[in-house]
Amino acid sequence: MAEPDITATVRLDLWLWAARFYKTRALAKHAIETGKVEVDGQRAKPSRTLRVGDALRIGRGDELFEVTVLALADKRGPATVARTLFEESEASRIERERIRALRAAERAGYRPPETKPDKRARRLIRALGDIDSL
Repeated sequence: MAEPDITATVRLDLWLWAARFYKTRALAKHAIETGKVEVDGQRAKPSRTLRVGDALRIGRGDELFEVTVLALADKRGPATVARTLFEESEASRIERERIRALRAAERAGYRPPETKPDKRARRLIRALGDIDSL
């Protein structure tokens, strides 16, 4: 696949789609309109023109990206090309990894059984319940 066209300015929603932060332009537009994307610390409109060097703060699900625009593209290309369009700050990357590890640790905790307890298990549960009442 050919590299995307490099232009002087490009729409914010188009760049977010080309940089593969969102699967569709409609999702990118919705994220911008709901305040999940900031350009240089300010809320933006989907039609805002983006320039090289702009600082973006992008919220996607539970993740928060703080990136600097390195190149502009108005067509979606391969992921290897999309990674060259921006540079994520080191603090942002470390914070995302910390939050991801925290969520994984939460999931590793107690998990309820997938089936109802059988007769023997119910008796054990009742026996344990009697211990708590002492």
